[in-house]
Amino acid sequence: MKMLFLLAGCLAAQNNDWLHYSQNYQAHRHSPLQEIDAGNAGKLNLAWAYTARMREKFETSPIVVDGVMYITLPPNDVIALDAETGVKLWEYRRNLPPKINVCCGQVNRGVAVAGDKLFLATLDAHLVALDRANGRVVWDVEMTDYRLGYSATHAPLVVKDKVIVGVAGGEYGIRGFLDAYGVGDGKRKWRFHTVPGPGEFGNETWAGDSWRRGGAPIWITGSYDPELNLTYWGTGNPGPDWNGEVRKGDNLFSDSVVALDADTGERKWHFQFTPHDVHDWDATQIVVLIDKEFRGRMRKLLVTANRNGFYYVLDRATGEFLHASAYVKQTWAKEIDAKGRPVRNAGIDPTPDGVRVYPQVAGGTNWNSPAFNPDTGLFYVAAREGSSMYYTGEAVYREGARYQGSFFRNEDVMEDWHGAVRALDPLSGKLQWEYKLFRAPWAGLLSTAGNLIFAGTEEGYFLALDARNGKEVWKRNLGGQIIAAPISFGTATGQKIAIAAGTGLFVFGLGK
Repeated sequence: MKMLFLLAGCLAAQNNDWLHYSQNYQAHRHSPLQEIDAGNAGKLNLAWAYTARMREKFETSPIVVDGVMYITLPPNDVIALDAETGVKLWEYRRNLPPKINVCCGQVNRGVAVAGDKLFLATLDAHLVALDRANGRVVWDVEMTDYRLGYSATHAPLVVKDKVIVGVAGGEYGIRGFLDAYGVGDGKRKWRFHTVPGPGEFGNETWAGDSWRRGGAPIWITGSYDPELNLTYWGTGNPGPDWNGEVRKGDNLFSDSVVALDADTGERKWHFQFTPHDVHDWDATQIVVLIDKEFRGRMRKLLVTANRNGFYYVLDRATGEFLHASAYVKQTWAKEIDAKGRPVRNAGIDPTPDGVRVYPQVAGGTNWNSPAFNPDTGLFYVAAREGSSMYYTGEAVYREGARYQGSFFRNEDVMEDWHGAVRALDPLSGKLQWEYKLFRAPWAGLLSTAGNLIFAGTEEGYFLALDARNGKEVWKRNLGGQIIAAPISFGTATGQKIAIAAGTGLFVFGLGK
């Protein structure tokens, strides 16, 4: 078991590998490789590419270990590639049921690794362990019944001898949960419900039996602090999305970050960003763990740019709220009070005729990964500017059907939509620099020790920015929308940068 922990955790510090969805447990998405820097990034060339036939969005974030890259293709395929050449070594293709209810495409964002196994969460709500050498199934467990609207789309997180994974389906009236399974045998070790039932802390925040259909899904990978042995996961919207009348109350633990004991799944603390959300502002954004002096005292911090338009700083040992400030235009809150609770403006709740509110329904940012560079000390986020029209309507629950309580519209309010890569002071959230984008981005970011930030655009541009000032130093059009996050890894021929775009995976390097 000690060896498994070593492989899944400590080796993440090795330069050539990328062993976690966000590179390390702290979710910095920062590579220690520095061969490629602001001075030579202009010489980046394509090293190899892998293309596939697909109809869905290509959202994979590769894992690289011992010279092999593992990617996922939609809906639920795993491909092993030689990291130096891109030659395919093996593939796993999952046969899925003919109908699966998902809100936002049949997508998958990656795998996790521990020792000789890979772990894949599936659209039919299974967790599968594959042999890393050949892609054969080692074990396959059902988390829950997919026919009720449950699915799984994110990359799991391996912590010691456990694989931690959650369920999506917030638009289908599910009751969200986070599970931990044994790495070796696939047996479930614990389950934490993100919507508390009767007798559990927080159940009183749901009117009547609305908790049964409360949503609060988990569809982005969490973080972990080995010293505290706490794992941190962001949760999604309450159900139904836009009709709050049928679920009066704060609706814990929706739109929250929950800190759980990694061994037992016991909740140690929680923080809710948007109580009683009626704008679909999931808080599944990746939370970043940093250690910094805050107001004259060294603290273990959790920082995150939330979909609701505010940037937050919390004490990750206790959950204490420390700071919040807007990082995009927002019109729904007057302020965040001293306890971290929003003070709402009047007239911002959805109505039958619609109400215009900033930020847009996709938020000030979304699932796309942020990054933190320990050398510059800056937090980087792909920001989305704009508003949506929010409507409310009837919410009738039908098993396995959409349970949203109306809809939203963007078409009539897109005149000021745009995006930016923004560098924020991690303690204050103050803007340090920005690189403006024509459209609001869906691509995540990568930071490197070469003081670079890699980003992607809706138009298909992949670009490198100087992490210190935001100056563009390199750009290529890859011919397809970028809705994934870059990674960096090393091979015998040097540092490489990989990104999924369109229907292809592209790998760049300086060459020899």
